[in-house]
Amino acid sequence: MKNKTALGVVLLFITALVWGLAFVAQSVGSESLGVFTFSASRMLLGGLALFPVALIKFALEYKKSEDKPKTARTYKGSVLKGLLLGVVFCVACNFQQYAFVYSSAGKVAFITAMYMLFVPFMCLFLKQKIKPISWICAGAGIVGVFFLCIDFSSFDGINVGDALALCGAVLFAIHIILIDRLGRDADGITLSATQFLVGGLISIVPMLIFELPISLEAVQNAIIPILYAGLCSCGIAYTFQILGQKYVESTFASLIMSTESVFAVIFSAIILKEQMKPLEILGCVIMFIAIVTPQIYDIIKLRMNRTGE
Repeated sequence: MKNKTALGVVLLFITALVWGLAFVAQSVGSESLGVFTFSASRMLLGGLALFPVALIKFALEYKKSEDKPKTARTYKGSVLKGLLLGVVFCVACNFQQYAFVYSSAGKVAFITAMYMLFVPFMCLFLKQKIKPISWICAGAGIVGVFFLCIDFSSFDGINVGDALALCGAVLFAIHIILIDRLGRDADGITLSATQFLVGGLISIVPMLIFELPISLEAVQNAIIPILYAGLCSCGIAYTFQILGQKYVESTFASLIMSTESVFAVIFSAIILKEQMKPLEILGCVIMFIAIVTPQIYDIIKLRMNRTGE
């Protein structure tokens, strides 16, 4: 079980890393394409990339399965659960994508990362016990992301984009809780492929209503962000999220995934040659402490219990 938990942590860190770079891609993509066009493109691309993998995996498992009806039920259940996840994911992503139109990338990143606080509150509402250390570390994580993302020299107050990002953060928290509840007994790849296809198809409707015509030049300008956000962020990272959350408690999982903000700043420094400011470095340090503290706490508690025995 310890090995599986470690695997889950690694998968979630990879998820956060990919999302960190995808944050830049989303911001760049919003400059060329409409919100729903970009969302539909990335989700359908991610879903279409995963769909053949899910089919092959099902065919192989069904062929060698000793209980074929059970295997079929598992995959059918994964598709049905993916339908619900797809609706929530679609609305959350479009809220976040629209936020880029009105607000800065830094503020959107900070507000989105507040899902790390919303998740334990929702778990509490669902009568799931949350460790005090998790509350403390979630609060510290918010402070770290604040220092990491907010540029005080250009802070211009709260606007429509911030409200949209907050709605997205709440929905992403719901998405995390749903994955925690639905993903444990489902096939991760099938679940992921279904949610992207559903989200992409839903996004096509407002795209056709509000964003036509779409110029070829706009698509060409956004092709790299679309490919990255579709294949890497959707196809790989969100699938890793589903797989990782099978073995990691949802509150701690949300804290790990919120390091996407840390990776976004680091990638900006490496790729765009942006120098990290002292407050950004402080934010990274606080985030690091907030993430490792629960692990150190559990190790110390385990050793004390063994000593007591």
